[in-house]
Amino acid sequence: MAAAARFRAFVNSPMGPKTTHFWGPVSNIGLFASALTDTQKPPDIISGNMTGVLCVYSSLFMRFAWMVQPRNYMLLACHSCNVPIQLYQLSRWATHHGYLEQKKEQEEEAKVKT
Repeated sequence: MAAAARFRAFVNSPMGPKTTHFWGPVSNIGLFASALTDTQKPPDIISGNMTGVLCVYSSLFMRFAWMVQPRNYMLLACHSCNVPIQLYQLSRWATHHGYLEQKKEQEEEAKVKT
């Protein structure tokens, strides 16, 4: 009986499945899952623009999840997981296109000159 009462309380709570506080994070976890599976794919298929936008989007929604009342910890966790994986994808894209290697070459040249 106690389990049924707890389940009923969860369903009818402000964070339960009858609210967007529940379904927002459930749908947004797909962004993280997609990025996680894309880490196994070659970096030439990564869109730098879209990955950058997803980093900003998740960062903004982390703040939103913290500021909204009641606090949406599920949404915060979802986007907190998404930001690092998107940044990793962005670094893969930048390395593939030579943006990060140029900096290493400049540092090596500076060491040789001194």
